[in-house]
Amino acid sequence: MKLWSIRGNSQKLDGGAMFGNAPRAMWAKWLAPDEQNRVPLACRALLASPLNGKTVLFETGIGAFFEPKLRERYGVQESEHVLLESLKTAGFDHTDIDVVVLSHLHFDHAGGLLAPWSEGKPPELLFPNATYVVGAEHWRRALQPHPRDRASFIPELQDLLQASGRLELVEGEYSKALGETVRFCISNGHTPGLMLAEIVGPEHVSGEAHGGVVFCADLIPGRPWVHVPITMGYDRNAELLIDEKRAFLEDKLARNVHLFFTHDPECALAQVVRDEKGKFGTAHEVAELTARSLAA
Repeated sequence: MKLWSIRGNSQKLDGGAMFGNAPRAMWAKWLAPDEQNRVPLACRALLASPLNGKTVLFETGIGAFFEPKLRERYGVQESEHVLLESLKTAGFDHTDIDVVVLSHLHFDHAGGLLAPWSEGKPPELLFPNATYVVGAEHWRRALQPHPRDRASFIPELQDLLQASGRLELVEGEYSKALGETVRFCISNGHTPGLMLAEIVGPEHVSGEAHGGVVFCADLIPGRPWVHVPITMGYDRNAELLIDEKRAFLEDKLARNVHLFFTHDPECALAQVVRDEKGKFGTAHEVAELTARSLAA
C-alpha cells in the first residue's frame, strides 16, 4: 500500500480564531499572519491505495463550491478545484476513488465532495463510484446542527449524500467498506462525533497495532496544536478536547502511530515525541507524501 498527501484549496483564516486560547505574541511565531491577521492553512487530504483492495481518500478539503462572495469571506485562495488537479498529479481521477472517509461534515473538510461553483447550477456530488463513510453520531449533528456551528455545514450536502445510495454511517471502530484495515475513534471536543481514522500499521505487539498513520482532522489541525493546551476558537468544548488530545497523543506515542495533518501548510506527516518535561512535540516531519510506503 502507498500513501499520497493530496493538496486541496488553501485558506486564510483569522489567527485569533485558529489559536483561540493563545495570545498573538505566541501564535504569530508558529504561523505568520498577514495584514488582516489571517494565517495560512492547508486543506490536505490523504490518499491510500490499495487499502483493503480499494483506493481510499481521507477527506476532500474545502473545494471550490463557494460562490465568489463566500469564497472571499472564508479566505479560500483559489477558484479552481485544487483537489481534483492534485489527484491527477498523483495519477488518479475522482472517478477512481472507491471510498471517501470524512472525519466530519464541516465545509472545510467536506466541501471538496462538490463540483466547482457555477452560476445558476445546483450543487453536484463528485466521486460517483465511492462509498461515503461518515460517523453516525456526527451525521445526526449535521442533520440538526446547533446554532453555534450551523454555518459550518453545507445545507444541501446531507441530502445529496443520502440520495446517492452510497452513504455508510459508522457506529463502532470499523466500517463495512474498509474492514479492519482502518480503525476509527471518536472525539467530541471540536464537534460531536468527529471520527479519527487510523490506517492500521503492519506491526502487532501484545495484540496492539503499531506503526500506522492517523488522520488527525480538527483534533490536531497541525503541529502547533500538538501542544496539549492549544485549542481553536471553533472548538465546542475546549477542556474536553484537551483531555481527548492528551489521551490520543499518549496512545499514538506508545504505538508509534504517525500523525497526518490536514491544515498544517508545511507539514503532512510527523512522528509524536515527548520531552523530559512531558510536553508533546513532533519529529521526522515530512512536507508531502508521494507513493510512500506505510512502513517507511
